[in-house]
Amino acid sequence: MLHPQARALLDLIAQRGVPPTHTLAPAEARAIYRDRRAFTQPEPPPVASVREPRAPGPRGEIPLRLYRPLGTPDDRVLPALVYYHGGGWVIGDLDTHDTLCRELANHSGCAVVSVDYRLAPEHRFPAAVDDAVAAARWVRANAAALKLDAQRIAVGGDSAGGNLAAVVAIAARDAGEAPFAYQLLIYPATDQHRSAPSHERNGEGYLLTRDTMAYFSGHYLPEPRDYADWRASPLLHPDHSRLPPALVLTAGYDPLRDEGIAYAHKLSAAGSRATHVSFERQIHGFILMGRVLDEANDAVRLCAAALREALGA
Repeated sequence: MLHPQARALLDLIAQRGVPPTHTLAPAEARAIYRDRRAFTQPEPPPVASVREPRAPGPRGEIPLRLYRPLGTPDDRVLPALVYYHGGGWVIGDLDTHDTLCRELANHSGCAVVSVDYRLAPEHRFPAAVDDAVAAARWVRANAAALKLDAQRIAVGGDSAGGNLAAVVAIAARDAGEAPFAYQLLIYPATDQHRSAPSHERNGEGYLLTRDTMAYFSGHYLPEPRDYADWRASPLLHPDHSRLPPALVLTAGYDPLRDEGIAYAHKLSAAGSRATHVSFERQIHGFILMGRVLDEANDAVRLCAAALREALGA
């Protein structure tokens, strides 16, 4: 059964006539997504410090935002999470996920580096992947200057960001680089074909719809032949062995539910350690909505605890 708070939120969105994302131009969709924070997200908690370095990327600098948890001395070397925001590769930015990154930093004791990768349709696949890989490599290469421990760096993200985190972990392994320490995959998109049963079962009425997913894919992946590219669909990579330990979090009323579970199973079957946790009463995007959904705050603490344990914070 859908959580009563999630039901109330969906009813309110319908009553207020909030336009579906797929009916908007990307610039409008980005503005509405950013403005929605004030209603659904908690107030951003204070942290010890926030810096905004820039990483060199394949097509220019990539803006980053580095959070150090509250109470952390400036000279303490910390483990870190490189975080990729959600938003279908079309919407979302450093600000839409600012509160979540602050919460993860404070609850885990880890630094968090949020990545402002290029968005579609201005920058189509594989631009976001290229930026995601470049940012993670730069953070590891510059860990000492950033007061981070290069041996204790995780990758993570929600939705499209979970997709990018999974791809970054695979890319590092395939390139023969040192593995990342952990993967935090929050309702990740793992197969662009969108053929899992949950896409039909949960494809209408739960905020993220089939039409909106088609809108995102159409902007990010205008060529359907790219759906089978593992950089777009990490579930389809032929080898999921020797990947970092992962927490895969899913939501029961999410179209992406089944492909998230399938990714956890693929990791486990290949001998990579994976834990799957499902918030069965929740909708896609819920972890950002701690002002109106109590279980969002539980999910944040669960993710932070997993990071703390995995990274030894």
